[in-house]
Parts: sequence; C-alpha cells; structure tokens
Amino acid sequence: MFDIAAVMRRVKRAVAGLPKAALFELADAGHRTVFEQVAACIISARTRDEVTLEAAERLFAAARTPAAAVRLGVAGLDARIRDCTFHERKAAQIHEVARRALAEHGGDLPCDEEVLLALPGVGAKCANLVLAIACGQRRIAVDVHVHRVTNRWGYVRTTRPEATLKALEAKLPRRYWVAINRVLVPFGKHICTGRLPHCSTCPVLEYCRQVGVRAHR
Repeated sequence: MFDIAAVMRRVKRAVAGLPKAALFELADAGHRTVFEQVAACIISARTRDEVTLEAAERLFAAARTPAAAVRLGVAGLDARIRDCTFHERKAAQIHEVARRALAEHGGDLPCDEEVLLALPGVGAKCANLVLAIACGQRRIAVDVHVHRVTNRWGYVRTTRPEATLKALEAKLPRRYWVAINRVLVPFGKHICTGRLPHCSTCPVLEYCRQVGVRAHR
C-alpha cells in the first residue's frame, strides 16, 4: 500500500542537504513577489537551476519591480540574463510582463491565475509555482521531475505532465501540494534520475513500483 505521508517524510529527509529548486531558493533569499517569481520562472525554462539562479540574481540586483524592469528596457534585461537559454526572447517576455503590470495592475501583478496565464512565457507550471510560492496558495506545479517520479512510483499513471497535474489534484492530500515540487525536483535531479536512478540507495524503494526502470544504480 502506497503511504504518501511516509514517502514525503523520507524524501524530504533525503533532499535536505541537496540544492533546492531554483524558485524556492530565490524565495528563501527574499525574492518572493509575484513579479520576481514570474521573471525567475520565465528564465528557468529549459535552463539549469544553477544558471537560473545566477541570471535571476543579476536581474534582481538591478530590477526587482516592474517599474525598474521597464526602465532597463529589453536590452538591459537581456544583458543580465544572457547566460540562460533563449535569453533574447525571455528578456522581451519579462519586459512585456513588467509593462502589463504597470499598465493594467498598478505596478503589482495580482495573485490571479487567469492574469498569470495570459502573460507571455507563463504556462500552468509557472502559474502554479508563482501562486504557491508568492501567494501562499495550495497549488501543484508539475515539471519533468514531478511527472517522472510520481509515475515511476506508480502513484499516478499518466503520459503527460498535464494529466499528472489532474491526477495529483484528485489524489494527493492538499497539505503536500506545494511540497511535492519543492522536494521532488532535487529528488529527481540527484536520486530518482531519468537515466540509471539510484534505486539501491533510494529511501522509498519499498513503496516504488519502478515503472519503466530498465537499469539502475
């Protein structure tokens, strides 16, 4: 029988000394406004967490508010996030987010899912992360790690992250909705890896059905 409470406790202990997921790391460093979290999430797309953190910190050193980001302009934003993938497009997206925040929301982005999803570069994963971290809402953010690990466990059985989100919303106790992304990102990056997962030292192996695992360490 799958004991999600025991699994979450063990995974939390296992990742305690590992690098945090980028947006949680930034929030713990004080960057927890809606605008900062949206900008960081845009930067993070297809970019390693280490690069995301450095780029976001450079950006926030110059612009932590929509007004400051608009003053920098697209070129100024691009210069600060240049190390991330697709930096030119992301700089334009962040500039447009900042412009809309000023023009439509008085300079502050609201904790509103519909508003966030209408912003360039923001999909369901980003919107849920922002609403969870910046707004304190109980939301599940499904990235590649959450999708892979929960399916490997056999806790859900889906083929797409969008379906995993729906399955988790129906099954996962609400007290774990935010935590599952916080802990499964480092768990998926360092322990339950995409290739050759560390099954021999996994703290939750007794609960895991190892769905799709053909070889492991």
